[in-house]
Amino acid sequence: MGAATMMRRALMSIALLITVLPATAHEIRPTIADIEVGQDEVTMSLRLTLETLIAGIDLRDVNDTNDAPEAAVYDRLRGLDPAALEEALREAWPRISQGFILQSGGETLTPEIAAVQIPPVGNVELPRDSLLTLTAALPEGDAGVQIGLAPQFGTFIPRQIGGGTDAYEGFLDGGELTPELPRAEVLTEGWLDVFLRYIGAGFEHIIPLGLDHILFVLGLFFFATIIRPLLAQVTAFTVAHTITLALAATGVVTIPASIVEPLIAATIVFVGVENTLGWGTTRGRTLLVFAFGLLHGLGFASVLGDYGIASERFAVALIGFNIGVEFGQLAVIAIAFALVGWFISKPWYRKVIAIPASVVIAAIGAYWVVERTLL
Repeated sequence: MGAATMMRRALMSIALLITVLPATAHEIRPTIADIEVGQDEVTMSLRLTLETLIAGIDLRDVNDTNDAPEAAVYDRLRGLDPAALEEALREAWPRISQGFILQSGGETLTPEIAAVQIPPVGNVELPRDSLLTLTAALPEGDAGVQIGLAPQFGTFIPRQIGGGTDAYEGFLDGGELTPELPRAEVLTEGWLDVFLRYIGAGFEHIIPLGLDHILFVLGLFFFATIIRPLLAQVTAFTVAHTITLALAATGVVTIPASIVEPLIAATIVFVGVENTLGWGTTRGRTLLVFAFGLLHGLGFASVLGDYGIASERFAVALIGFNIGVEFGQLAVIAIAFALVGWFISKPWYRKVIAIPASVVIAAIGAYWVVERTLL
């Protein structure tokens, strides 16, 4: 295969991938609910992106609002002042309310808006988190309540308040319901349940949500010719981003996403270019990966904050999340090896596979640098 043919194929791959890349500034955020179950009424305080609900975006089909058919409506709503957005919410409430699922004693409950707090218009390129308080009357009796979101409303993180550090906190896909939350007491869960849940969350934030982290790990894969140093690099990457994730999620280090995200994209460019030009050594790459991992950890910083994990469980959540991330990274390597790893020892592997793949990785990273700084 000639150099011109390889470059043509790489450029075609770049063009195809760029057309489907998501704009991370318009990412989908989970809905977090603090739930209080009284004897006669259930109250939910929800932190969510109202514009998504009002626009009617089906979150089953998109990971980014730019990919939704309602993207133009969503963008217009982002520019509305709080009063206008609240008016739009109340007009659309008969439709939106059907997406909040509350059940008790075999009855379906009807939620009502108790209060709305909407921040002023800020950076319209970033999601605007509003606070929506809903109430619903409970039927007579002692039956608890199950709560969830319709599938099109996306990920739901419910927390029953009033039960201390062991109070129930869920991580539910759209359409899933909580266990029955009792009226007379608070449903509790142990540290192991939290630990296992955040392993799943960490894995999910690599596969399928972490495309930039996937590309970085693939960049490491296409540099390696021996698996053991590659696994050491991935572990160094995990250790490094664990450090900065803990510092950033606890507020010790605060760096705006507008700075972190372009720099993460730049690390992808560097790795792809280094692979293509044949720079670096295994030891040097490991040290570099650790340094880049510190930066990538800042990119994960919003994750634990988005989930609203209680401070008393932060260490358990952090450890579980990073184990999940490590599993996700190893899964990426396993998939890549299953596809092309059989050819690593072949003399043509670098020319035919590793270099074209690295060119594509570098090009995607370069696109993200431009997108996250200029577009």
